[in-house]
Amino acid sequence: MSKITEAFNKKAFIPFITCGDPDLDTTKEIIKELAANGADLIELGIPFSDPTAEGPVIMEANIRALKNNVTTDDVFEMVAEVSPTVSTPLVFMTYANVVYSYGIDRFFERCQDTGICGIILPDVPFEEKAEFEDAAAEYGVEFISMVAPTSEDRIDKISADAKGFIYIVSSLGVTGERSKINSNIKAVVERVRKNTDVPCAVGFGISTPEQAAEMADIADGAIVGSAIVKVVAEYGKDSPQQVGKFVKSMKEAYHVS
Repeated sequence: MSKITEAFNKKAFIPFITCGDPDLDTTKEIIKELAANGADLIELGIPFSDPTAEGPVIMEANIRALKNNVTTDDVFEMVAEVSPTVSTPLVFMTYANVVYSYGIDRFFERCQDTGICGIILPDVPFEEKAEFEDAAAEYGVEFISMVAPTSEDRIDKISADAKGFIYIVSSLGVTGERSKINSNIKAVVERVRKNTDVPCAVGFGISTPEQAAEMADIADGAIVGSAIVKVVAEYGKDSPQQVGKFVKSMKEAYHVS
């Protein structure tokens, strides 16, 4: 069983943060707080100028990080420093262009060297994933697939071929907080489970402890991004402890811990 799949031996809580917002030293402290307060897997965003899947909150976090001149190399160096201090698996969520411009093989070799064990590329369709997935696999990095309620017949193919965990997009559009998760997530989860034993987690729009608990009940875990990035935006360099408290409240809401 992979390190990522092991993170789902109980209902998983998966936070997302943008690296370099407000700075990389604070990012390191946030990662430590996330790990200490119940995160089972941590998604790290590499700053990118055109993050097409992101709503305004995470878009602004990318802009703040890029204004600090945070590069992909800087992110790798930060991960290399922090990964030995936490046992929680770390995965990147970024975009194809970030990996291309760095060099696909070089990127995944650095992932292996620095302790990154998975990658999520929301702009790479299932049909075009091979060049990334094959290179990732060579370096022991799992390519994490995404499915959406609109994936319909493709859900079977995507889930049957999945590694690590499956990221279920809860609603159409970009990331961001929503007052209600509208899609019929239960039906998507049931369809995924017919095709694979790989765990699945629900993301996009989960912002309250109640929503996180509800999604973790339906699936194997919940992913929370914008609501956490908002805390970072509000508290800046003082955000690590605030993020820790917020994540603890999310995890404590789970009906099955």
